[in-house]
Amino acid sequence: MSFKTKATIASFGGRFVKLTHEAQSTMCEMALNLYLPPQSNSKPVPVLFYLAGLTCTGDNGAEKGFFQATASKKGIAIVYPDTSPRGLQIQGEGESWDFGTGAGFYIDATQAPWSKGYKMYSYITSELPNALFSAYSKELDKSRMSIMGHSMGGHGALTIFLKNPSMYKSVSAFAPIANPSECPWGQKAFSGYLGPDKKAWAAHDATELLRIYKHDTLDVLVDVGTGDNFYKQEQLLPENFERVAKERGINGVKVRYQPDYDHSYFFISTFSEDHVEHHAKYLS
Repeated sequence: MSFKTKATIASFGGRFVKLTHEAQSTMCEMALNLYLPPQSNSKPVPVLFYLAGLTCTGDNGAEKGFFQATASKKGIAIVYPDTSPRGLQIQGEGESWDFGTGAGFYIDATQAPWSKGYKMYSYITSELPNALFSAYSKELDKSRMSIMGHSMGGHGALTIFLKNPSMYKSVSAFAPIANPSECPWGQKAFSGYLGPDKKAWAAHDATELLRIYKHDTLDVLVDVGTGDNFYKQEQLLPENFERVAKERGINGVKVRYQPDYDHSYFFISTFSEDHVEHHAKYLS
């Protein structure tokens, strides 16, 4: 599967590449951004995936997250995928900002008509990395991957890691939807994509997955702003994630409540260095 390069931009000594490719799992052309640090010119470097939130594309984190500066110093490539398929002509896919286009929730839909193309879990965990490691085999080290995300993407990062702990070296999240089965955003998405079966929901819920996590340590960094309106509206529910970790005696779960910070990229960019440093411990 070949990528089309739409632009190459110099950034912190490395290259910021804007790409598109035809994806089988999502049945459409997918756009993404790839940051290659200067170290990738001489050897394969580890890869950090950043999953964005509701309404976003691969541009939001790339342009406003301020991750590249630290990634350049640490020699880490960053992949910024899109958040859903686009242009599938499914009735209703553009009617709501929190479901359909821009809101794929990083799961594989099982309910019609969304089961046609809304396969973001397969895209993120299989098709996209395989395509990247094939196309950039000299620049990217497929044996070293980590994952992080924001909001819906934080949900994606946590659940994908918990379902595939041997695939990724580390995980972190900004303001994740940590217990989607219990919040309006998650209930709407899971009902539409997965149907009414709560067991199917639990397989994509970080708090529920933590209940069956088979290790006694999970070194995860989570940041949440106390001024975040979505946190106040109980869309995020990080306390539930923390509570299950304590109940099960799982060590290493670090949830930091940052006074006054909101849900925006002002918040993310403030703590982006901490998150890249967190992953560098495992990727370097």
